[in-house]
Amino acid sequence: MDRIEIDGAAGGGQLLRTALTLSLCTGTAFDMRGIRAKRTRPGLMRQHLTAVAAAARIGNANVFGAEPGATTLAFDPGDVAPGAYQFSIGTAGSATLVLQTVLPALWRAGNASEIVLEGGTHNPMAPSADFLADTYLPTLARMGIEARIRLERHGFYPAGGGRIVASVDPCTRPSPLAAIDRAASPTLTATALISALSEDIGLRELKVVARHFQLDESALTLHRVPQAIGPGNALVVRVDQGGHVETFTGFGERGVSAEQVAERLVREVRDYIDSGAHVGPHLADQLLLQMALAGSGEFITTAPTDHLKTNAALVEKFLPVEIDWEQIDERRWRVVVRS
Repeated sequence: MDRIEIDGAAGGGQLLRTALTLSLCTGTAFDMRGIRAKRTRPGLMRQHLTAVAAAARIGNANVFGAEPGATTLAFDPGDVAPGAYQFSIGTAGSATLVLQTVLPALWRAGNASEIVLEGGTHNPMAPSADFLADTYLPTLARMGIEARIRLERHGFYPAGGGRIVASVDPCTRPSPLAAIDRAASPTLTATALISALSEDIGLRELKVVARHFQLDESALTLHRVPQAIGPGNALVVRVDQGGHVETFTGFGERGVSAEQVAERLVREVRDYIDSGAHVGPHLADQLLLQMALAGSGEFITTAPTDHLKTNAALVEKFLPVEIDWEQIDERRWRVVVRS
């Protein structure tokens, strides 16, 4: 079996998750060395090990080196099996990242699947469950990929304990997507999530967002989260372009005021709106792989992130595609995938 050698020091956990996804989808084995070598705590952590375990179980793979702190991993995929699966991270590590790791393999598996994941659903270092539900999965649906998630319990950092149930329909090959056109006047809504904290925190966050974007009360929601294991706060802003929604999430943290959390998120949303790009920076990182599996596609986004560049180089190792990006103007870039 052909094997691909990967320098894990070139990226973080995302590089490993992308390699797992591509290995399952192509049947190509890989060896990764120097995993997360440049991080403060190098090597595999619990959430990475859960992604490896999920990929191995779904793909009937042989794995060597999957231990806490390990910086070397060998992954030999077998046949992907659709079915019902359940995985628990056991910490606030992101359940959404584990889900994104195995979704492409499951939709190519020939029959429907269901996967239950327990862990963090609203984690500052990962896409939130709201992002998956409102941005990521609807974009995949435009490519013919049908998957749905149900958020049964929120899991905030550091307690975790969230629960997501995802269902995936079979899709042999995604359709190419051109995500270029941008609505002239997007519609904004904001939601403050509050778990075991004062509602005043969320109300103050919403007040800041409303002031900056001139939103009336009908565009603002304060959601009191039931049954979460620990305290938590997230501020979610959705930018609806009419057919495409970009979701931005800010997180409350100890020692940071509600106003600071909101102001920081407002700047992120404003940068995206003012750029004129169709695809936001977070979706761009994740859309690249799906377009490569489709064989072609293009989108207009903001300046390519380091994640996007390292993912592009890795995708080209596994798939017969070329990925290019060119600057359109000061704020927009066109990313093109070609067979």
